[in-house]
Amino acid sequence: MNMQPHEFPPLELYRLLIHSVAPRPIAWVSTISKDGIHNLAPFSFFNALCATPPLLAFCPGVRSQKSRQTLGSGVKDTLRNIRETGEFVVNVVTFPLAEPMNLTSGEYEASVDEFEVAGLTMRPSQHVKPAHVAESPVNFECKVFQILDFGTDTAGASLVIGEIVSVHLEEKILREGRIDGQLLDVVGRMGGAQYCRTTERFNMARPEIKPQRQ
Repeated sequence: MNMQPHEFPPLELYRLLIHSVAPRPIAWVSTISKDGIHNLAPFSFFNALCATPPLLAFCPGVRSQKSRQTLGSGVKDTLRNIRETGEFVVNVVTFPLAEPMNLTSGEYEASVDEFEVAGLTMRPSQHVKPAHVAESPVNFECKVFQILDFGTDTAGASLVIGEIVSVHLEEKILREGRIDGQLLDVVGRMGGAQYCRTTERFNMARPEIKPQRQ
């Protein structure tokens, strides 16, 4: 089968993307509203962009039609808070945190504190107002670098690029001062309700290319 993107209904194209572009890392983003209400939500359109300057990016989409009708807005609380304050924290999701992370993915009212919903501990940040998820072994404090908006109010998304201003690492995942991947049991997002663990790993060395003789 070969089709052009415009031939897919938007929801079907979205489903194609999330099932084929996988596994995806998860940004568990904590923010705080201008009124001081804490928010925590996961986003799987997420990745690192650059080391100099140190940039992370994630992409919150608009709410579903059902959620827009119930909550009265298509803008997710995370994006609204970031636009208002310019700050957020990306917390890494490990396997023991999969269930709490899933609890925070619900479409709650803006007045709901997802830290309380999931029974998580808030740890004060060093350089931004939003709190860390204390149970997460890696936390990136970020300030907004740029926000790019795509699509429409009903079928779009925003790319939030944040500059890392502070990093917190738990000692338990470090070996000789560096993160040991074997000690960081991170979770990835597949399509639909499926997730994966990164515990089954294998090594491959890059090919060594010898210069050709002139």
